[in-house]
Amino acid sequence: MLYDIIVIGGGPAGLTAAVYARRAGKTVLIIEKNTFGGQITWSPRVENFPGFASISGTELGDLMTNQAMDQGAEVELEEVSAVTDGAGCKLVHCVSGAEFQARAVILATGAKPRPLGVEREEDLTGSGVNYCAVCDGAFYAGAPVAVVGGGNSALQDAMLLSETCSKVYLIHRRDSFRGEQKLAEALSGKANVELVLNASVTELLGADELSGVMVEQNGVQRRLDVEGLFVAVGHQPDNAAFSALLELDARGYADSDETCRTLTPGFFVAGDCRKKGVHQLTTAVADGATAALAAVNYIDTL
Repeated sequence: MLYDIIVIGGGPAGLTAAVYARRAGKTVLIIEKNTFGGQITWSPRVENFPGFASISGTELGDLMTNQAMDQGAEVELEEVSAVTDGAGCKLVHCVSGAEFQARAVILATGAKPRPLGVEREEDLTGSGVNYCAVCDGAFYAGAPVAVVGGGNSALQDAMLLSETCSKVYLIHRRDSFRGEQKLAEALSGKANVELVLNASVTELLGADELSGVMVEQNGVQRRLDVEGLFVAVGHQPDNAAFSALLELDARGYADSDETCRTLTPGFFVAGDCRKKGVHQLTTAVADGATAALAAVNYIDTL
């Protein structure tokens, strides 16, 4: 089947794009490799999305997914390996060997957690080193843990973990947080949370399982005995497979402006995979709407 639009990525940007494309009467396929709803499903509580005073990321992701499917969008759980620009259509290749065709493609792959870059981090991932407190926090109930980062994700992770863990160290390389002041103030009032500022992780301790971390704080080495380390130091895009169809900036983000167009006609980008000043849920859904309408206009003028 030749779809009008294939959306690669089932997060907020991709799901919004699917809703707008379907409302314009276009056939749509959404391809997602992990979880429909995207990384917003990792957030225990979303309080900055218009219309919802407070909602879990999982619930919001489910609502957005159901809305797109109710509008008639089709979904496939596949990992896309490449997109080729053929005669009259785009061919989407998947790791499984499956292939799909469309007149236009919207890339909405988001971004993945950025690693710390500390020695043995990869070896201990899943054995004490984690990147999703919502997913893995329950494994550390009653145990001491550490969170690394200074943005909203780190603050939210620390707040969530403080509800079940015996101790939470929040490690940040600066003397103040980038995240919302309200969250930082709430954490500073928690008895089992210690703010470890002006500090960075220098070593991961333990053989097969994490037993602690060494941090350098104000030039002094300090050992923190923790069973879990949650890394929340930002994200990085995964756009390399599509580099032949779009320009990437020095950090690997799609170098597209607010029109969400790329150098390849019929190929659009939306959400956190695109270079922009603010990477937030609201800007992701805005991109999804913009990219979808641009794709619809492209198809209508073929």
